[in-house]
Amino acid sequence: MDATVPLKGLIIGFAMAVPIGPLGVLCIRKTLTEGRGRGMVIGLGAATVDALYSAIAAFGLTVVLDVIEGQAFWVRLVGGVLLLVLGIRTLKAKRTTDPSQFFESRGLWGIYLSSLVLALTNPLSIFAFIAVFAMLGLGQEHGVAEAILLVLGVFVGSNLWFQSLGTVATLFYGKITAGGMRWVSRVAGILIIVSGIVLFAGAI
Repeated sequence: MDATVPLKGLIIGFAMAVPIGPLGVLCIRKTLTEGRGRGMVIGLGAATVDALYSAIAAFGLTVVLDVIEGQAFWVRLVGGVLLLVLGIRTLKAKRTTDPSQFFESRGLWGIYLSSLVLALTNPLSIFAFIAVFAMLGLGQEHGVAEAILLVLGVFVGSNLWFQSLGTVATLFYGKITAGGMRWVSRVAGILIIVSGIVLFAGAI
């Protein structure tokens, strides 16, 4: 067994999560408005989906891949609409309000499940994992145990990035004025809307 597989998975998971997408933006905003714990739950949801996608890639689940590829149009369409709605709500949000119905639940489980839904709107990232695994000679060429360790590594790496992002945002918790938070909401909303437009455009 290759002892470096978990480390490679961690590095891949971290690197794949670094580009700040909608969930990264929401993680920052949630941390700024409600504290570190709730913001990091969003990152945990995103890391869970990254682990799921990497598992599909690592175990070569061709049936799942065929379904996703065949439904790519609807996946992008629905995902784009969800992000547009979320972005508009975030753009209008105030300091004390949560930007989307996806995150109105008062419990951490509700936030976690909501972040899963949003992360699942971009299942095409599975193919990015396939490409990276193939480039590094990982996944199907290894046994089941190594594939599991690879997936666990991806989960830890992805979660590590979001926890780092939340930790940095925590430094500003309670220190930003109401006016500053309105600007945070505006910037976050615009970034999410742009992400929605890009995803939506890919379906056309």
